Amino acid sequence: MGIGRLARAGFVLAVGLLLAAPPAAARGLTIVRDVEIEEHVRAIADPILAAAGLVPKDVDVYLVKDERLNAFVAGGQNLFLHTGLVARAATPEQLAGVIAHEAGHLSGGHLSRQVVAREKALGQMLLGTVLGLAAAAVGAPQLGTAIIAGGATVAQSNVLAFSRAQEQAADQAAVNFLAAVQLPPTGLIDFFAVLEAQDMRLAAEGDVYRRTHPLTRDRVAFLEAQEAASPWRGRTLGPARAAVHERVRAKLDGFLGEPERVLAAWTGESVPARIARAAALHRRGEVEQAVAVAKGLVAEQPKDAFLHELLAQILFENGRIAESIGPWRTALGLRPDAALIRLGLARALLELPGGRGGEEAAAQAREVVRALPRDVAALRTLGIAEGRLGRLGPASLAFAEAAVLTGDKRDARLHLDRARQQIGPGDPNWLRLQDLLREVERLPEPRAQEPARRR
Repeated sequence: MGIGRLARAGFVLAVGLLLAAPPAAARGLTIVRDVEIEEHVRAIADPILAAAGLVPKDVDVYLVKDERLNAFVAGGQNLFLHTGLVARAATPEQLAGVIAHEAGHLSGGHLSRQVVAREKALGQMLLGTVLGLAAAAVGAPQLGTAIIAGGATVAQSNVLAFSRAQEQAADQAAVNFLAAVQLPPTGLIDFFAVLEAQDMRLAAEGDVYRRTHPLTRDRVAFLEAQEAASPWRGRTLGPARAAVHERVRAKLDGFLGEPERVLAAWTGESVPARIARAAALHRRGEVEQAVAVAKGLVAEQPKDAFLHELLAQILFENGRIAESIGPWRTALGLRPDAALIRLGLARALLELPGGRGGEEAAAQAREVVRALPRDVAALRTLGIAEGRLGRLGPASLAFAEAAVLTGDKRDARLHLDRARQQIGPGDPNWLRLQDLLREVERLPEPRAQEPARRR
């Protein structure tokens, strides 16, 4: 699974910055990237964000790998959605309702009202950590291509404990934003019903959303009254968006859910069901069956780039590198604007025996870096490709830039020292080298390693 632009290049801090200190149960974030899922979420979110008076391109949206129902805003104009929420949102209107509510928190300035100066300082410290760590994508596109692990500690369990007044204000704002895009608040009501239906089980497991967004009968009654009076009552986002939503849910479940459950749940011959089964079979090690399902999908819909990407990933991740090149190329030919698909092709080319794909891999990686200049995975792929070709200066520069983005000052200095030995004032990379030398000095000094204790 890749995620192309949901997270967009600048990575941000999650909820920990809102707390004076993270609790003992604090945990790291894993950001999932996938082109198809990102485009789906942005197609829903961008009109709502615009209706909220926000500039959509300035709001970063992140998909957090977590099966629990949750969504939150943090660290400025940053919206986080759990994979569990997206996968369990039965309709795109439910997802739109949640996004509209969170947009209400963003546009209402609720974050800034809760953050005291000390928490802001902590937030900035954590932001620098998660910014780079979340960018360090590893894997191959398509729900796993760029699953990006953010290792910073964040207080996930008590995210944004908004006051009742703020929740009501966000609900009112959500109604207005949804009306502006000609939708009733039905989706948000339906999502609240999902929360209520699962209250007993979720309470035992740790119901994040209900703790952080207290659900009261007054809120539901208000939304129901607004739905009854809405001139858009009964309107939806349409069958085409609903079909994409079902594919997104299938992909998330197939790549992240328990394979046996997925295979039992996604029966039939619909495209979403087969996507889910192909991913589950792949994860269960039944490679030939997974490839057969993916090839069947490609044969039926040869113009669907994401189905070619699915086949390419299954082949690539099972060591069938040369066989994966064709599907990667086809997917990229159908979607030349999809940087994550291009990155998948670059990685596959790098793995070809004898280094015969090295030159093209470097060229493809450079294109990805141009499109996603702050993507750590792309920079590291470029560094590997340049290094294998003997171009040590550009290789060291790419690795140094990746280290700067991840906040690794020690590693950044190491690679910059190597780059300075290769790059002189007349080199096209000279100015970027100077910029990185300045940037690395702004990073906090690495902690000194503690001496080993004698036993």
